[in-house]
Amino acid sequence: MSPADPTVNTAARTRVKICGLTREQDVDAAVQAGADALGFVFYPQSPRYVPPERAAALARRLPAFVTPVLLFVNPEPAEVQATAAQIPGALLQFHGDESESLCWAASAGRPYLKAARIPRENAGSFDLVKFVASYPRASGILLDALVDGFGGAGHAFDWSALPAKVPAHLILSGGLHPGNVGDGIRALKGLGHSLAVDVSSGVEVSKGIKSAEKIFEFMAAVRAADLHPEGAYV
Repeated sequence: MSPADPTVNTAARTRVKICGLTREQDVDAAVQAGADALGFVFYPQSPRYVPPERAAALARRLPAFVTPVLLFVNPEPAEVQATAAQIPGALLQFHGDESESLCWAASAGRPYLKAARIPRENAGSFDLVKFVASYPRASGILLDALVDGFGGAGHAFDWSALPAKVPAHLILSGGLHPGNVGDGIRALKGLGHSLAVDVSSGVEVSKGIKSAEKIFEFMAAVRAADLHPEGAYV
């Protein structure tokens, strides 16, 4: 099958971010499994927190075309810029209550993602289209479940409550694991301009400690969903 084959829909490939990396062996496993991006958490209250110097050392293990993502929660712009200076080429992620103006000021022109924290109960009450319009300079909107604290709790929200169309690149997060990520992809494919998925607790043996086996299982489930969008595994 040639690259020019019109039956090959390369735009449909679901990209994958593994978040909350703290160890060299987990970074290496994620890369070997084919992850597109790896996330490092700079929220001190998180069990997955890593200092900037540690994250920079881990990020240096990444090959070309695997993107480091720096996750912040309600940071000061100077903190973001000082951390980002240590990790060239990183994408930023704002996972708290940051305004659009703070995201833009803190990013200093770098591309950034903004997390939408969607209620687990009555998810339909969250106006995602309005939220997207409030962050016009975001490179993507990450859909996570609203929980106590900020992410990484392993809880999902009701995917069926989202609107039919959202004018943004979307990243599905919150409670994903190898057993349900395919369902999430099938539920949201075509909702936005593109779809990616983001996993942390769903590939862990304990908080901040990843399982290489679960990472590979997660990646396999994503690829299966892309190959069989109707769930017809043959």
